[in-house]
Amino acid sequence: MTAWLVLVVPLLIMFFALFMERVEARLRHVAVQENEVEEFLEQARPDEVRALYGHGIGRALELFRLRRLGGRAARLRPRRTRGNGS
Repeated sequence: MTAWLVLVVPLLIMFFALFMERVEARLRHVAVQENEVEEFLEQARPDEVRALYGHGIGRALELFRLRRLGGRAARLRPRRTRGNGS
C-alpha cells in the first residue's frame, strides 16, 4: 500500500503542475499587460473612460487600440447600457 502511495503522489503532483502550466500559458495571452493599462490611463479620451466605467477594461482598451490604429473607434456605435432610459 505504501509503495502505491509513493508512486501515485509524485505522478499526481507532476500532472497537476503540467495542467497548471497550460492554464497559465492561456491566461498569459488573455491578460491585459501592465504597460497597456498605464498607456491607457495616460492617454484615454472621455468616451474611453466611460467605456472603462460602464463595460470594464476590455471594452475600454478595445476602443483605445482602435483609435490608435487609425481612428476607426469613432465609427463604432457606443454600446447601450441597460436602464439608462434612452
